[in-house]
Amino acid sequence: MSALDPQPTAEPQTSPEPAAEPHAATDDAPPAPLPQLGSGAMFDRIARRYDRVNRVISLGMDRGWRRRTVRSLQLGERPRVLDVATGTGDLAIDLAQMVPGATVIGLDPSEQMLAIAAEKVARKQLAERVTLVTGDAQALPFASCELDAATIAFGIRNVPDRPRALRELARVVRPGGRIAVLELGEPRRGVLGWFARFHTRHVVPRLGALLSGAREYAYLQRSIAAFPPAPEFVETMQASGLHVVEVVPLAFGACTLFVATPAEDA
Repeated sequence: MSALDPQPTAEPQTSPEPAAEPHAATDDAPPAPLPQLGSGAMFDRIARRYDRVNRVISLGMDRGWRRRTVRSLQLGERPRVLDVATGTGDLAIDLAQMVPGATVIGLDPSEQMLAIAAEKVARKQLAERVTLVTGDAQALPFASCELDAATIAFGIRNVPDRPRALRELARVVRPGGRIAVLELGEPRRGVLGWFARFHTRHVVPRLGALLSGAREYAYLQRSIAAFPPAPEFVETMQASGLHVVEVVPLAFGACTLFVATPAEDA
């Protein structure tokens, strides 16, 4: 009513309206946001399906790629090795099994992936030599030159600041120690490369979504396609304090193993 209207006579008091049901206020609440693609929270969502889907997508070749990664480190008898982006722990377990004297630290931002890794480590009776920690590749919780070697498999493409993560690897590994980066990418040339590109662009996201029911495997395809060609990534590694000693294309270039040591002038 207007401020000039006469005041009405008082109405008899009535009981207040009942309070809204607790759920009523949330009926129109927006759904919880999906986790950022490539983040630890994203991998939490697919952790239980991760191994099964990746075995199928890689046609089982990822097992051999990891073993080759371990051999490329040329480890001594009792090394201390860091596996960054350890995920469900397969590479950390390979390191411990292939180098019986090794002490391995598996680091990952996804707690659900680490939970699965812990189950696998326990089944393999490796808990005394494989330690699992939550952490960020861009800020490793280790002193400079503390470790004998380090690995990161299928993880560097998910790191927002790759040069920073590479600098961290160069920092924590002792002089002469080896750092192995295993990563997927799209082959750029060749007939067999065409089949690999078709597999990455069309089979990976569809098969991943079919088996996992998750949109995250569409991200997988995009992240693989966006990863730079090997020569370009080598330049990034060398600009980040690493001396690249070996580049090994695998599966017609669908996967590449980069092996480096900390640069002497880093």
